[in-house]
Amino acid sequence: MRSPARVTVWVRGRVQGVGFRWFTRARALALGEVRGFALNLDDGRVQVVAEGSREQCELLLAWLRSGDTPGRVTGVTEIWDTPRGGYAEFDIR
Repeated sequence: MRSPARVTVWVRGRVQGVGFRWFTRARALALGEVRGFALNLDDGRVQVVAEGSREQCELLLAWLRSGDTPGRVTGVTEIWDTPRGGYAEFDIR
């Protein structure tokens, strides 16, 4: 059985105005049962909250760190937590 997980990620770099949130959503949807959101923050970072299996969340996190994203990622910080639910899908905020 896959253990459920929640990861909150803050992505730094040139990640706003380059389609970063949309590509993140597409990646989350391609992984399957990943729910949550991607949000532009006022300081130029993008916040990603993802809930799903630990494996799916780790795959999304690996992609965010991969350099295969739009723009230019200079840093990624994450915090793992227990899923809270409440997300019908993966949204852009």
